[in-house]
Amino acid sequence: MFRISMRRPVQALAVSLLAVSLGSASLSAQEPDDVVAKVGDAEITEADMAFAAQDLGQELQRFPPAQWRKLLLDVMIDMELMAQAARDEGLDKDPDFQKQLEFLQLRALRNAYLGEKINGDISDDAVKAAYDKEFADYEGPEELNARHILVKEKAEADDIIKELDGGADFAELAREKSTGPSGPNGGSLGYFTKGQMVKPFEDAVLALEPGTYTKEPVETQFGWHVIKLEDKRRQDKPAFEDVAQGLRQQLMREAYDARMAELKNEVSIEILDEALKAAEDNGAAAAADGDKTE
Repeated sequence: MFRISMRRPVQALAVSLLAVSLGSASLSAQEPDDVVAKVGDAEITEADMAFAAQDLGQELQRFPPAQWRKLLLDVMIDMELMAQAARDEGLDKDPDFQKQLEFLQLRALRNAYLGEKINGDISDDAVKAAYDKEFADYEGPEELNARHILVKEKAEADDIIKELDGGADFAELAREKSTGPSGPNGGSLGYFTKGQMVKPFEDAVLALEPGTYTKEPVETQFGWHVIKLEDKRRQDKPAFEDVAQGLRQQLMREAYDARMAELKNEVSIEILDEALKAAEDNGAAAAADGDKTE
């Protein structure tokens, strides 16, 4: 649903290098241009190591962090050796390789633009403003706080209701008589929302006012219940910290869609393959119909 923020330029990779450097004897921050090794005349820098770390991704997680830098260096040395051998064999001049290189450059430029000009423009203030707007009139689902006493026979539940009518304490009776797991806790079920309890139980709770209990036993597949509603409340709106990332990604998606619409209006796009053109036209028509129904 949301697009993930893309990678930053080389200068920002020093942040990533701090984590990688935890496996090093030195705890000092690394600079992207620092040279860590040479393979012939070629230099391997901290930036190269950081790119390798991003490329390997989850594979690094299979090893202890103390081994990461050594593994990354091994990868970079192997890559450099084979790249040099490929150049010696003229593989860098191969037309297929050149096409692949063009594609990789195209993708890297797309990612750089996305990271810097679209995602990078989403400020913390913009995310906070989106939060304030999204939850300005927020009314969370109703939560119910109830206790219950569970017994096997209806007659026993009837007797409990008579005791409550006589002034007995609900929590004490629950501790004494309830067979349910909440009995030792005075029958307390804490707060719950609609749909979390079986229907007969839920219907009975919804019919109560806070401080009142059921005047007739309620039967479920678990037995017979006497239920007391302690409190009703509305769930608070989620904390900013809990939804900030999702809101940021939503803003990124909206910014991406808006910028792509602008770019498509600025540049002529001609699809020459007839089947692909038909598919594109059908997709555009479907999208337009969807917009009309919203």
